Amino acid sequence: MTSRTPLFPRIRATVLATAVTTCLGAGLLAPATAAAAAPAAASASDSDRGPGHGAGHGTGHGRHAQPEVIAHRGASGYRPEHTLAAYELAVAQGADMIEPDVVATKDGVLVARHENEISGTTDVADHPELADRRTTKVIDGRAVTGWFTEDLTLAELRTLRAVERLPEVRPGNTAYDGRYPVPTLEEVVELAAELSEETGREIGVAPETKHPTYFDSIGLSLEEPLVELLDAHGLDDERDPVVVQSFEVGNLQELDELTDVRLVQLVDAAGAPYDLVAAGSDVTYDDLLTRGGLRWVARYADQLAPHKDRVLPRDAAGATGRPSSVVRDAHRAGLEVVVWTLRAEKQFMATNFRVGTDPDAHGDLAAEATAFLDAGVDVLFADHPDVVVAARDAWVERRPGHGHGR
Repeated sequence: MTSRTPLFPRIRATVLATAVTTCLGAGLLAPATAAAAAPAAASASDSDRGPGHGAGHGTGHGRHAQPEVIAHRGASGYRPEHTLAAYELAVAQGADMIEPDVVATKDGVLVARHENEISGTTDVADHPELADRRTTKVIDGRAVTGWFTEDLTLAELRTLRAVERLPEVRPGNTAYDGRYPVPTLEEVVELAAELSEETGREIGVAPETKHPTYFDSIGLSLEEPLVELLDAHGLDDERDPVVVQSFEVGNLQELDELTDVRLVQLVDAAGAPYDLVAAGSDVTYDDLLTRGGLRWVARYADQLAPHKDRVLPRDAAGATGRPSSVVRDAHRAGLEVVVWTLRAEKQFMATNFRVGTDPDAHGDLAAEATAFLDAGVDVLFADHPDVVVAARDAWVERRPGHGHGR
C-alpha cells in the first residue's frame, strides 16, 4: 500500500479547485439553474458529448443489454448490511452486482462498512476491551463520536460481529445480529467470483470509496490498495465486472490515472463534493448536473449516480412527476445513469408509491423501480433486490425486442 502524507490531500484539493474554477470560467461548468430539473427538450448534437473515460464509452449499457440491479450493501433489506450473508442472498435474489462500501483499518486493510464509525453496524459497544477506543473525530467537516475502523487492526475488527443498522425499521433483521464478522474487501471480491462460477452468471462488485479525503489526511489512502487488490484479481479493464464509486471528485480523477475499470460519480440530493469544499471551491453537485458539468464529469467517469429525487423530483405533496432532464443530459454526455437507493419501506418512497400509513411497512417498490426504468436509467441500487430484479425483468419483457431503449 502506498499511503500519501497528510499534506498531499491539501495539495490535490488545491489543484483540483483551481481546475474546477478554470472550467467554470471557461463555461464548461456553468452555474446550476432550474434547467436541470426541467422536462426533456431538444435532441443532442455531437458537441453535447464528453470525450468519455474509456473506449466505447457512452454506448448504452456497455457490457449488458438490459438495466442492471446492484444490491445496495447486499440484500440489506433482509440481512445486516455489508455481510457475506447479505451478499450471498442478494445474488440468490438475482442481483447483477453487489456493493461494498470501503474503509480502512489501522493496519491498512480495506473492509466493507457503511461508515468508518462502526457503533451502529457492529457490537463494538459490547466489547469492554475496546472501550478506550471510543472518541470524537471530525469527518468531512462534521463531528462524529464512536469507534472507528482506522483505530482498530483487522485482528481487532474480526472480534466484532455485525448488527442491523436500522433495527426499528427492519426488526426482522435483528435475528441475525451477532452472527457475521466484518468482511474484507478481498473476501467480497472472492465471493463474487465464487458465486459467478456457482450460478453461471457474471456477478460484479461495486466498491464505494468512503471519505477519501479524510483517509488521505491520516495516511491511509484508499485508492492505491483498492487498485492493487482489483489488479490482483484480474479486474483492470472497463469490460470487467467492477465499478468504483465516490461522492468526491479528486479521487475519481486519480483513479482514472490508475485503472481502466469503470468509475462512477455519485451525486447527492444537495451539497457538494467534500474534497471541493475542503479546497474552498463553491462548486456544488448542482453544478455537476449542468450540461457543461456533465461533460466535465465524463472526462474521468463512466457513470453518473444521482440521488433518485434528482431523476424523479417530488412535488409539494411528496409525489413524483415528470422526469427531470438529468438522464437525458447525462446520456448525451456519454454517461450511463445509476439511481440510488430503492428501498421497500414506505418512509423511503415518494407518496405515490406508498400503501397505507405505517412508515416501516412496504410500499409498491415494483412500481417505483418501473418508474425509474421508464425514465431511462441504466442501473438501479436496491436494498430489496428480489423485488427490483422481478420488476426489471417484467419491464424488459414488455419492451419491444426485449431491449432497453431510450
